[in-house]
Amino acid sequence: MLRNIKTALVSVYYKDGLEPLIKYLYSQGVSFYSTGGTQAFIEGLGIEVQAVESLTSYPSILGGRVKTLHPKVFGGILYRSHEKQDLEELERFEIPKFDLVIVDLYPFEETLKSGADEQAIIEKIDIGGISLIRAAAKNFKETLIISEKSQYSELLQILEQKNGATEETDRKMFATKAFVVSSNYDTQIFHYFDQNEEQAVFRQSHNHAQTLRYGENPHQKGVFYGNLAEIFEQLHGKELSYNNLLDVESALALMAEFTETTFVIIKHTNPCGVASAVTLRQAYLNALACDPVSAFGGVLIANRTIDLETAKELDKLFFEILIAPDFEISALEILQGKKNRILLKQKQKDFGKKQYRSLLNGVLEQEKDWKTETVAELKTVTERQPTESDLRALVFAIKIAKHSKSNAIVLAKDGQLIANGVGQTSRVDSLRHAIEKAKTFGLELAGAVMASEAFFPFPDCVEIAHGEGIKIVVQPGGSIKDQLSIDYCNANQVGMVFSGIRHFKH
Repeated sequence: MLRNIKTALVSVYYKDGLEPLIKYLYSQGVSFYSTGGTQAFIEGLGIEVQAVESLTSYPSILGGRVKTLHPKVFGGILYRSHEKQDLEELERFEIPKFDLVIVDLYPFEETLKSGADEQAIIEKIDIGGISLIRAAAKNFKETLIISEKSQYSELLQILEQKNGATEETDRKMFATKAFVVSSNYDTQIFHYFDQNEEQAVFRQSHNHAQTLRYGENPHQKGVFYGNLAEIFEQLHGKELSYNNLLDVESALALMAEFTETTFVIIKHTNPCGVASAVTLRQAYLNALACDPVSAFGGVLIANRTIDLETAKELDKLFFEILIAPDFEISALEILQGKKNRILLKQKQKDFGKKQYRSLLNGVLEQEKDWKTETVAELKTVTERQPTESDLRALVFAIKIAKHSKSNAIVLAKDGQLIANGVGQTSRVDSLRHAIEKAKTFGLELAGAVMASEAFFPFPDCVEIAHGEGIKIVVQPGGSIKDQLSIDYCNANQVGMVFSGIRHFKH
C-alpha cells in the first residue's frame, strides 16, 4: 500500500546531495524537524524547520552528545498505527508521527584511519544516530529510514516515480540497508576496542561487494567482498575473476618476500617461475625459463616499474594478469595491445595479519605465516658447511617453498627457481616432479640447492637429490629420524641446514 510522507526528522553529518531531496519533500508539503547544523542547512534553503528542542523541551546537552534521545522523538518513530493504545498515547503526549527519518552516522572509520587520538575517535561513536536508524528500520511498516548519503538520490527517484509516496517493499528495502549500515558501524567499533583480541568471537564486515562472472567454475556463483580499488589501479583489461583473485593474492604474498629486483609467475596459486636479477628484463627471462609451459595463461608480478625492454619480452607470452608498482608509458602502449590482458598498478601492500577460511559450519582463523628465515637463523647440522652464497640461495628457496602448496620441494640456484614440485601427497613425488621439470626445460641441477617446507621423515629425498648433483639442503628439522638424513649427508659430502620453521600450506 502506498504511504505518503507528511513529517520528516532530518539530522545528518553529511549534507552534500541532500538539497534536491529536501526541496522535493517541501514541494510535497512535508513538515521538517531537525537539529543543529542540519536545521541551519534546511533553513538556508528558505524552508521552515521545527527544532527538535521545541518538541522535547530539552536543549542539546553534554556538548551535543544528547539531542534526540527522548520519548517524544522515538515515540513518533516506533508507534504502530494498528495499535489503538499507541495512537492514544501519541495524542495524549502530543507526539508527531514521523513518516521519514533521514539520519547518518558520525564518521568513526574515517576518524580512525586519520590517526586521530583516542578521545577524538571515541567522540565519533554515534549514539543518537544509531538509535534513530534502528528504531526507524524496526518500524518500517510505518516509517521510512534513510541511513547514509548514498541513499538520498535513490529515495528521490522513488518518490518522483510514485508521486511522493512509498510502498512497504520500499521501506523494507531501506530498512535492510539501514541494518547493513548499523551492523558495519558496530563491527568497526568492536574491532577498535578489541585490538588485543581478548574476545573469542568472529566479526567481519565489508560494505563493498563485487559480483564476479562466476565462482571457481562457471556453474558456481561468486562475489568478492572488499574494495579492490584500494589495492590496485586497473590500467587495462577485463574484469578480474574468482580464480584470478586467488592467483593475485598468491602473487602478492610471494613478492612481498623480496626487496631485490624480482619477477614471479603464478599458476593455480603456485609459483612456476621466480627469479631475481640486476635488470627486470633478465629477472623475467630467468623466471620464464623455469617453466614456460605453465607460464602460459599465468599471473605475473614484478616489484619494479615495467620498462620498455621488459614489456617487449612480456608481449611474446599469453598471460592473464601483470601486476607492477608502475608502468612506463611506452611499455603500456605495447602491453595494452591485447584487449583482455589485465594490467594492475599496485597501490597497497599491507593486507592484514589474519587469514580466514569458511569450513564446515564455521570459520577458521589464523595468523598469516609472517615468518621468513634469515641466513643468521639457519643452523648447519652436517660436517659440510654451506658457503655464504649457499646460505643466500637457501633463503631464496625457502621463500618460494613457503608459498607453495604442500608437499613442496624447491630447487634453486643463483637467484632463480630451477624447478619445484608442489601439492603432492608424497614429498618424494614432489622432488621427482621437480627433477623431471628441470630436465624437461634443460636446467642444470648440479650446484642447485634444495628446500623443503616441512621435515624429511626419511632420508629418501636427500638420497635422490644427491644423485642429481644437489649438495646443499635446507629443511625445518624435527623428525624423530632426522639423524638418518644427517648420517647420509655426512657419508656423501652433502650439506644440510635446519631452519627450525615449518611452512605447511594447504
